[in-house]
Amino acid sequence: MKSPIKRMLVYIDGSEQSITAAQFAIVLSKYFDAELHAIYVINTRALEDLVRAHIFLKEEQAEYERDLKEDAKRYLNHVEKLAKEKDVEIVTHSFEGSGHQEIIKFVKEKEVDLLVIGEVSAIRSRRDEFYDETERAMRSVPCSVLIVKDEDRVWDIFDSI
Repeated sequence: MKSPIKRMLVYIDGSEQSITAAQFAIVLSKYFDAELHAIYVINTRALEDLVRAHIFLKEEQAEYERDLKEDAKRYLNHVEKLAKEKDVEIVTHSFEGSGHQEIIKFVKEKEVDLLVIGEVSAIRSRRDEFYDETERAMRSVPCSVLIVKDEDRVWDIFDSI
């Protein structure tokens, strides 16, 4: 029987939940012998909105954007190390723009079979739900989505391979 999952994408957003999702994606990639990609999206659209709302000055936007790019590198390097530790090849990608739009575009272009995300934080209002990039991506991608929960169990599984 051919593997039902040929290509997977894990969304990294700098949260502990996304690192847990990456660990589980590495396990699944090894199990299914699936191509694994990790994506980090620097939300430049949100930064532009903060400048327009006069919350940030243009100079502050550039500095904050540099910090976000460094964060993206750091988190993607960490995920690469986790994969290497388990002899799993992973391709990392960093994009700028709107999180959910970049994820949807990537899923379509690469014909991803499974999007792996960390546990979605509790939604406090409909407005939060609308603006949460992970939530929006989860609802909009044309592939199946796996939401990874139970960090302790995932650590145990990850350590066992």
